[in-house]
Amino acid sequence: MTGSTCKVLYVSGEISPFVRISSLADFMASFPQAMEDEGCEARIMMPKYGVINDRKFRLHDVLRLSDIKVPLKGKTDLLHVKVTALPSSKIQTYFLYNEKYFKRNGLFRDMAQGDDFKGSAERTIFFNVGILETLQRLGWKPDIIHFHDWYASLVPLLLKTVYADNPFFDGIRTVLTVHNAHLQGVFPLKPFKKLLPEGLLEGLHTLDDDTVNMLFTGIEHTDSITTTSERYAELISEDSEAASGVDAMLASRGIRPDGITNGLDSKQWNPPTDKLIKKKYDTDRLEDKLENKKYLLDELKLASDEDMPLVAVVANFDGYQGIELVLDALEGLMQLDIRLVVFGAGNKDIEKKLRDLVSTYKGRIALDCDFTDIFFHQLMASSDVLIMPGEFESCGMMQFFAMRYGALPVVYAGSGTIETFDAIDQDHDGSGFVFQEYTPESLVSAVGEAVSVYGDRQRWTKLVTEAMARDFSWKDSAEKYRRIYLGLLERV
Repeated sequence: MTGSTCKVLYVSGEISPFVRISSLADFMASFPQAMEDEGCEARIMMPKYGVINDRKFRLHDVLRLSDIKVPLKGKTDLLHVKVTALPSSKIQTYFLYNEKYFKRNGLFRDMAQGDDFKGSAERTIFFNVGILETLQRLGWKPDIIHFHDWYASLVPLLLKTVYADNPFFDGIRTVLTVHNAHLQGVFPLKPFKKLLPEGLLEGLHTLDDDTVNMLFTGIEHTDSITTTSERYAELISEDSEAASGVDAMLASRGIRPDGITNGLDSKQWNPPTDKLIKKKYDTDRLEDKLENKKYLLDELKLASDEDMPLVAVVANFDGYQGIELVLDALEGLMQLDIRLVVFGAGNKDIEKKLRDLVSTYKGRIALDCDFTDIFFHQLMASSDVLIMPGEFESCGMMQFFAMRYGALPVVYAGSGTIETFDAIDQDHDGSGFVFQEYTPESLVSAVGEAVSVYGDRQRWTKLVTEAMARDFSWKDSAEKYRRIYLGLLERV
């Protein structure tokens, strides 16, 4: 091939900073640029949700991408595309919009109630068909369509059925990256029967309760499957509890995902140049990190004490990211000399429990449920320790942000995150703390270890300086993805 190594369309349901509900958004904020740096020509598509601010992110209409016909069974809906560049890059990002499907606030799922919004199946179908129709209108043919989690999992099946005889799509290969095996996009079968042709329906993965599992459908029809760590690849292939049925789907195809760890965008996440934090700093100016900590403690009305570490938790309030473990451990955590900040949103019952605890431990715990990039960056710049409580974390991005900003992570030994740092040992080497058992007591013990080490300021400064200086670049991982792409294209 001349020019770029290959052309790749990346598709996701969330991308930071446009909209974020999980670490997938953080992944998508930097991964496409990493692949461009590796020689690929990248473009991105996602839904244009009502919550996305056009003016803030400089989205603009493109005349030739207006009124794109999206053919569904019995009707044709119109699609409009808005365009902007992914921040810190020049990668074209296309937002697919139709007022009927996407005007409402929220994405596909009501995080507060834990249920899908009404009409999410129809939105999903429209988005998936719209991806392929938009490509034709663009006249830009990718070699690879790389989709993430369940959001675009109909695309491989559409290519094999509805668009099989369309020469524009000849030779396009697909890659699915599973970031969270628990979130699968399960919707009633009825809308699929109503909107999609008969020839496609038999390829859907349907369940006994007359529902369609989008993730399983994608797994059955995609050309290649990856995930974001070797440990998570093992978990979703062999551990039925962690896999939520994905293990059986992989076994039916006789494949195991490639586990490739994530990387960090050092342009967006770099404390010496970060415009979103109160005081820029680096390894030679750690006293300025302390200024950030004092500022945030004051903003959150937490009692300031330089001898106490500021501990952060960043997690969705759902059943997947471990916030229940934090709740169960909270009484024990409050026996330690720490200040605690919980940053997240989701289930309202969990949020109420946390707010009650903020009242109980006034001046020692703070809660922020309004996600903003400014607070996110300031929290990383201010924290000393980051708790990552997920039991089945695939890899995540938080530990990279934390270490780059001088906060040491506390993670569960069974998660994929463990592959991205070394546990601190008795020789004062390492960059994070590990709890071996998934219990409140084990978590409290690991945080207690961090508090103890924090008390030795010379040792702590050494650990923080080394963590901040680590290479978290995408280089090695991007090369692995490039080899997967080229391997698929050699089979065409």
